[in-house]
Amino acid sequence: MLNLITLWALGTGEIILIALVVLLIFGGKKIPELMRGLGKGVSQFKKGVKDVDDEINSTLKDMEGK
Repeated sequence: MLNLITLWALGTGEIILIALVVLLIFGGKKIPELMRGLGKGVSQFKKGVKDVDDEINSTLKDMEGK
């Protein structure tokens, strides 16, 4: 898990470089639309992870009760 976290540990320089590349590729007018879509995607992903976690916990509780 720690390796995955350090993989995504970006410094300020890397974040600025990524932002500039995105700005050059998509332009200023498309960025808000892209960020909205990204936010919705992250939200749906988190909901899916929570649903799976809830299902696993529910199954474990059922198994403990038997």
